[in-house]
Amino acid sequence: MLNKNEIVRYSRHLLLPEIGTEGQEKIKRARVLVIGAGGLGCPALQYLTAMGVGEIGIADFDKVDVSNLQRQILYFVDDIGKLKAETAVSRLSRQNPFVKFNKYTVRLDNQNILDILSGYHVVIDGTDNFATRYLVNDACVIMNKPLIYGSIYKFEGQVSVLNFTDSSGNQGPTYRCLFPTPPLPGSVPGCSEIGVLGILPGIIGTLQAAETIKIITGIGNPLSGRLLLFDALAMSFSELKIERNTGWINNAPKSAAELAKTDYEYFCGNKTSESSIKSVSVETLRSILGNSSEIQLLDVREPFEEPQINELVDLQIPLGEIPDQAHLISKSKKVIVFCRSGQRSKRAIEQLEKDFGYTNLHNLKGGIMAWTISSSNSPLKERGDMHSE
Repeated sequence: MLNKNEIVRYSRHLLLPEIGTEGQEKIKRARVLVIGAGGLGCPALQYLTAMGVGEIGIADFDKVDVSNLQRQILYFVDDIGKLKAETAVSRLSRQNPFVKFNKYTVRLDNQNILDILSGYHVVIDGTDNFATRYLVNDACVIMNKPLIYGSIYKFEGQVSVLNFTDSSGNQGPTYRCLFPTPPLPGSVPGCSEIGVLGILPGIIGTLQAAETIKIITGIGNPLSGRLLLFDALAMSFSELKIERNTGWINNAPKSAAELAKTDYEYFCGNKTSESSIKSVSVETLRSILGNSSEIQLLDVREPFEEPQINELVDLQIPLGEIPDQAHLISKSKKVIVFCRSGQRSKRAIEQLEKDFGYTNLHNLKGGIMAWTISSSNSPLKERGDMHSE
């Protein structure tokens, strides 16, 4: 039941015959998990909170970076270096004290995702990598939970409702019906490499919130079986039809046990064979940092990316400039290559080994993200203590 203060707060909803008191009580009883508190997650979280969703989970292990502020509107300058999930909960709790928030500051994987999803009715995908998208999709299919998909690219966005069962029992398509196989590694660059219009994730994330409320209240026509395409430059919307493909769905894990055995990084091509790319852990790198005459550190991020860590300042060559500056990279020292998460550095190593004959390159597992996480309880101080999206 709604209390007196909630009746006043949500009065504009109560005036809508399609929602009314019954619909608002459904919203109050609803539990929604938002995976990713970045560009898409911020507007979705703000509107779901404002509209009175009773319980909201926020899953994000990343920290606020200065480059996030161009589009991630939940965060301020003072939040730089803080965990996004914790910051979001703090701010959203002040927006609506009637909402319960749960935060998950761990990386979702095939071991913990089912436990985290189990307490929620609807899942919003605000992630920015394919491995996590397939993981979240498969977990939602196993647990029969609707998934609100959204993605952005430069000036364009996509929204759809996946794994949705309508009132007649008809099941809609899943993420694997839309994208049966992941793209080749590196073929779809992220925001940190190609940029994104700041308002775009706000539009797409808001649409995800709208679809969530429609599913909770049972009103309207959800985007199940349809992919909504938005072009900000043309200011146009269009739709593509998505068919449910049981063949592709059957290729996915069908149980918790199968999910736990599925390597999504390998499935998405982010892992190569152990013999092809050598790697070092953050702990190993820390132990050898004092031997500066024997190692060289190669940062393949863009110059504007943070954090710039004092201990790791050596040689910076953005991935796209590797061919022109390869001569600066040592062939005699042990070269540790790193980026934000370890993916661009792998591509840099592959290119240097293939085109320039390097054999002394090692990838830093998890990149700067792993270094930052491992430093959270360390006396080492990072300049800016910031984290990229």
